Amino acid sequence: MTFLQPWMLVTLPLVALPLIIHLINQRRFQTVPWAAMQFLLAAKALARGYSRLRHWLIMLLRMLAVAAVILAVGRPLSRGWLALAGGGRPDSAIVVLDRSPSMQAGAAAAGGESKLDTGRRQLAESLATLRAGRVLVVGDAARGPEEVPAAEALAELPTCGPTAAAADVPGMLQAAYDFIRENAAGTTEVWICSDQRANDWRPDDGGWGGIRDAFAKLPQPVRFQLVSYAEPPRGNVAVRVGGVRLETLGRDRRLVVTISVSRQEDGQRLSLPLKVEIGGVTSTIDVELAGREAVLKNHVIPLTRSAQSKGFGRVSIPADANPADNEFYFVYDDPAARRALVVAEDPAATRVLELIAGIAPDKGAAGVDVIPPGGLASAPWDAAAALLWQAPLPEGRDAQLVQAFIDRGGQVVFFPPDRPTAAVFAGGSWGEWTVHAKAVAPETWRTDQDLLANTLSGGALPVGDLEIRRSCGLAGDIVPLASLPGGGPLMARSSRADSVTFCATTPAARDSSLAAEGVVLYAVVQRAIDRGLAVLAGARQVDAGPAAVALAAGAGWTRLAGSAAAASTEVGLHAGVFSVGERLLAVNRPAAEDTAAVVGDERIDGLFRGLGFARITGRAGDADSMVQEIWRAFLIAMLVALIGEGLLSLPRRLARERMARGFPPVEAAA
Repeated sequence: MTFLQPWMLVTLPLVALPLIIHLINQRRFQTVPWAAMQFLLAAKALARGYSRLRHWLIMLLRMLAVAAVILAVGRPLSRGWLALAGGGRPDSAIVVLDRSPSMQAGAAAAGGESKLDTGRRQLAESLATLRAGRVLVVGDAARGPEEVPAAEALAELPTCGPTAAAADVPGMLQAAYDFIRENAAGTTEVWICSDQRANDWRPDDGGWGGIRDAFAKLPQPVRFQLVSYAEPPRGNVAVRVGGVRLETLGRDRRLVVTISVSRQEDGQRLSLPLKVEIGGVTSTIDVELAGREAVLKNHVIPLTRSAQSKGFGRVSIPADANPADNEFYFVYDDPAARRALVVAEDPAATRVLELIAGIAPDKGAAGVDVIPPGGLASAPWDAAAALLWQAPLPEGRDAQLVQAFIDRGGQVVFFPPDRPTAAVFAGGSWGEWTVHAKAVAPETWRTDQDLLANTLSGGALPVGDLEIRRSCGLAGDIVPLASLPGGGPLMARSSRADSVTFCATTPAARDSSLAAEGVVLYAVVQRAIDRGLAVLAGARQVDAGPAAVALAAGAGWTRLAGSAAAASTEVGLHAGVFSVGERLLAVNRPAAEDTAAVVGDERIDGLFRGLGFARITGRAGDADSMVQEIWRAFLIAMLVALIGEGLLSLPRRLARERMARGFPPVEAAA
């Protein structure tokens, strides 16, 4: 139990004071045998058992009264639902605030108050009661902890409001640790307010072990309190625009869009009116949602001849449990030329990569430039969207050219050379080739993001059907996307650059069935080109978060659509449409926000294993405070104990008088 005045607990030994007084009184009398009184002792022997019990009860009630007074003066706290934690008032309280779109879900019975609003209000009340020496909040891992002038301000600060970006819980905890270590903070409580979504917590991230060990080694005590709002909203539907394409047919132009609506649980059939707004013109499309997802693919929206070739729009659905996923912004422009570079030393791999990159997924043309190793200086870097590389990793001047291509947003897919070297690029390096006596198939692969993600309709790529005959070792700072039996990576993304991907085999027939199967390799290459084209185009879709913040850094962003209440210091974290020079950017929530599962309590308990950790479960709209002073209950307990002690201490003469007046004796009543 937590006390605001824990020093009062040193007086708890005074509880034994009634017992000590009793023992002292026992020594005041000396037993002397006296024959004349023996008959009185014999007459009283029958009542001695009850009398002794009454005396013990009186002494116990006196001890309880003393204990209640001491505990009441100590000002005890109750943390909601009796989730009690030890310790006194902390020197510092750091709030790790999950401001992701899923935290904006609200309960209908709560009058629309979201999980985030409820958490901010309850945390403000609780920290005001705890009276921590300093209150800091971490709402963004990149900014780190920011001191709050008063705990009550948590509920009002703009930088504590909702965003469209996913929360980086491991990153925010790392920022909290850095603050505690650098500032030599004393006793610290870290309050985490979150709905436990997997994309925010990333429980499989290898950094969790280091964070846990770092906190455990701190000299000062650190306690963690998770305020969990894990209950998913009921009946929530999300809308998303998966693709936007501007087509010109003669003098007419039209917009081709793919719109999907989804929910996380099966439910009854819904008829949803999709509202599409472009250039001040609104149209409505009815979509039937029978299962978990419905996709309106390649829906055509005619544009007026007077409309500009570059523009933006918004798709929205009626309000439901979570307003954060009820709208989606998009931008469009004349498409950039689809062009890729191929650098390969193996003629077989060159032919396959050139063919795959040259087949556009739509009716547009696609260009491919085959560059011999050593001829990068003359390559058309500014016009290319992706680089397919099957040769030793670049070094020297070549590495500088490739790095410059990556820095401006180009995508690179590396395939292993025939003779791997010790070169390292983007944190990755090739090892030795392994020949598999019997072709193996990928054992695991990621379907939620990156180049092997499921399709818009939810279908998985046939990665498990591939046959790998030779694979090259891959090591370094990488994030595996697909693994072979035994754990070796088949495909991985550089942890230093999201636009760099390594594939541990080649499309040559002697190495794999990538070319024969075709679908997986085609999807990987075309998705890489699509990502690179997004940078070249005059209109681009980006996820809210670090990528959008990086684009906003040093650039003059002008908001064209979106919430005007968003803080100007958090450009890139809120949904909307922005103009940057001659380009348009649509910023929206990440796709994982619509599908991420809730991380189980046991899994989160394991992340904090060995640390002081407690959980408080809440719901959107809860009115109760998480931390309450309960000293009044102890004062009431003291009064009850004193009243009971007084009744038991009534003399027997008074009991006889009560019987003479027709009242039952006190002892009988007891």
